[in-house]
This record gives sequence, structure tokens and C-alpha cells, in this order.
Amino acid sequence: MSKILIINDNQKWSEYLMNELTMRGYILSMANSSYEGIKQLHSFTFDLVIVKCGMTDMPTKELIKEIKVYSPEIIIIVLLDSYDAVVVTELNSLGVYDVLSRPINLERLLFVIKKGIELHSILISHRKFLLSIEEQNASLQKQNTFLSKRVEELTKNLTRLYENLRTTYMRTIKALAQAIDMRDHYTHKHSENVAHYAVKIAEAMNLSAHDIEIIRGACELHDIGKIGIYDEILSKEKPLTEKEKEEIKLHSLKGAQILEPLNFLEEIILLVRQHHENYDGTGYPDRHKGEEIPLGARIIRVADAYDAMTSARAYRKIPLSKEEAIEEIKRNSGTQFDPKVVEVFLKIVDKI
Repeated sequence: MSKILIINDNQKWSEYLMNELTMRGYILSMANSSYEGIKQLHSFTFDLVIVKCGMTDMPTKELIKEIKVYSPEIIIIVLLDSYDAVVVTELNSLGVYDVLSRPINLERLLFVIKKGIELHSILISHRKFLLSIEEQNASLQKQNTFLSKRVEELTKNLTRLYENLRTTYMRTIKALAQAIDMRDHYTHKHSENVAHYAVKIAEAMNLSAHDIEIIRGACELHDIGKIGIYDEILSKEKPLTEKEKEEIKLHSLKGAQILEPLNFLEEIILLVRQHHENYDGTGYPDRHKGEEIPLGARIIRVADAYDAMTSARAYRKIPLSKEEAIEEIKRNSGTQFDPKVVEVFLKIVDKI
């Protein structure tokens, strides 16, 4: 059963959360101060921590850092008395999974807890798996030094280990991609569609099989950071405020932060982070331009935009036609999009 630690100096609030979560099968532990929470983290294992922002005994940012030092993979949810975009941005930069403000929407909290615990399980299993790989490789290398006659056998073992790693990698991709698709019915299969378009462009540009697989994986995960964006913003039908637009723009950075513990996804993480960079340098989060942006990210930028324009969204129930979307991409060639990628896209778009 999943274990949750609540660090909260508001007893009434804590008791409410404890009653609601206990009824749903979670194992709960309480700490009424930051120091008591840290003490419990050193004594017990938890899947997820819920922290009340603004406790008097320790700054919240310091508490988050202490928790991350103790357990980098642990999922942290922070509760705010009132929404503050600056505070939310600071907490996200420290690796907080999600931030909720009062009054707490219980259904939203339960959803975030469920997804956070699922992600924690994935991160822990991969950390253990990679550690196992490292230990086995060390053992194999030692044996190879002293037992040269077993080279062929060791090679077979390494091949098997590589295939195991690849299998686990693909399972991770699919599990995280499903988490994205479940978030918003308007964007159902969006990542799958973007991957299809981007792979076709990459193949037409004669990229290597390795680079194409990296692009495919990045497409399937490119919107994973939206897990950390409020539902009311993602599904808003009216125009977004400037603050809400800035919150949406955080999703590429959040996606990279979520994937960061999976260091064997380094190439994919870079594309996830930069898939909203514009060719003229007006994109986000790093405002890179031209060939400063990895080619894979420039390809995903076109594929992502095309699918977004030709699909229904909360803010636009009627999508653009294929012809309208193509004209929009042509119009933004050289600004949003790499002209070379657009040129290849236009050659193959009728086939996809």
C-alpha cells in the first residue's frame, strides 16, 4: 500500500486530509513541524509527501531541498493558502511535482496523488534497475579481466542486459505517454499523432535510426510537463490571462524536470525541454534560435503545431482544415519554424 507523509502545522487541515486519504486506502503519517517531517523521512519510507507552505519553523524552500537531498525520487505536493504565481514558479524549480491552493479540490488532489505515486513507482523501479545493471557490469568486467576465455559468454550477457534495459525504457515511454493522454480528452492521442508526423519528417530528412527513435520517444513525452498544470487552465475555453500563459509555458521545463532522474533519457530530455523554441529565438524556455536548437526539437515543433491546429481544443472546438494549417506553417517558416524542416514537411504532408 502507498505511504503518504503530511507535513502540516494546521491540525484541523491535517485531520481532514488524513480522514479522506485513509478512507481511500492510503497509509498516512503526520508531522506537525518541518523538523518532525524530516525526522520521519529518515526513519520510514514514503511514496509521496504533502507539505503545507509557510510553516514557521523552517522556510518551505529549505524544507523541499532537505526532502530532495534525502530522497531525490520522492513526489512532493505543496499546499498554498492562496495561489501565488511567483511562489509556484520557485517551487516548481525545486522539483515539486504539483502545487495546489486553497480551497482544495479533493478530486483534483486525489488525481494528483494517484499520478504522483504512479510516477514514483516508475522512478524507483528504474533506479533499482540501473543500479542492478551497474553492479552486473562491474562484476562482468572483473570476471573478464581474470577469465579471458569467457569473453564470448560475457558478450552474450551484456547483450541480454542491453535488451532488458531497452525493454524497460520502452515500458517507461508508454506508461508516461498514457499518463499524458489520460489528462485531457481534447489532446487524446496528440502525442501519438505528433510522433507519427515527426518520424515521417525525420525519415524524409534521412536521419539515422538512432536519431529517429530519440525523436519518437521525445514526441511521446513532449507534453508530460502538463501533468503539473492546473486543469482549469488546460481546459479553459476563454482566452488565457498573461499569468496563465506563463504557467502553460512552464510545461516544457517541467517535463524536463520530471524526466531528469531518468538519466539514460538524456537526449530525449533535451528535446522535451526545447520543443517550443522558435527558429527566430522568440520561443521558450531558453529562447534559443536557429541551429542552437537541436534538429529533433525543430522537427517536433512543426509536427506539434500541425497536429494542434488540425485537432479540436478546449479553446477552439472547430479545428483548422489541413489546407489552412499548411498555409499557417508556410507563413511562419523562418520565424516559428525551421525553413528546411518546413520544406521537407510540405513534400510529405499529403502522404501523412
